[in-house]
Amino acid sequence: MSHAHPTLPAQTIACHECDLLQTEPELAPGQTARCVRCGAFLARNPPDSLDRTLALTLTAAILYVIANAWPLVGLELQGRRVEVTLIGAVQVLWQDGMTPVAALVFGTALLFPLLELLMILMVLLPLRLGRVSLRLAPFFRLVRSVQPWGMVEVFLLGMLVSLVKLSHMATVLLGTAFWAMATLIVVLTLAGRAFDTRLLWQVPPEGANA
Repeated sequence: MSHAHPTLPAQTIACHECDLLQTEPELAPGQTARCVRCGAFLARNPPDSLDRTLALTLTAAILYVIANAWPLVGLELQGRRVEVTLIGAVQVLWQDGMTPVAALVFGTALLFPLLELLMILMVLLPLRLGRVSLRLAPFFRLVRSVQPWGMVEVFLLGMLVSLVKLSHMATVLLGTAFWAMATLIVVLTLAGRAFDTRLLWQVPPEGANA
């Protein structure tokens, strides 16, 4: 067997800045570890990481449902009021022949955020139930690969720009779904910060289901 790539202890980590190999210290909740050579950030131990991340993700799932069930935006002109949901906007774009735009909005604002939420829950729930599996780590990498495609913030920003341009023609009404989507972005960001990825690399105890 070749020794060109020796197996390192699980506690040994490399600094992302200076590549120094060092042993990660045991961290109390809320503490962080920094490189002994350059001071770069290495790891942190968020307090109640799993419970907080799961609670935030479930909150995000509820917000996602609200964002798709309630009106996203409305326009009021000469006493007439028109409101549209997110899926309704996709349908209008499709019916008007803007198929690529409809597909883009559907994928980035509806499909990929839903996939991200479902996959995060599929990672968190086994961990919360104490079922540590080495298969969770590659699955979590898949979650990370999906995240860039869920561009809800880009969609909201583009929509705001369009609404500002329409504001001189009609009264713009931001619906419940708009605020739900804005809150969804914040909650998902907090969930990502609360999750300790080292939980994925725990060694399953003897006799546990892998």
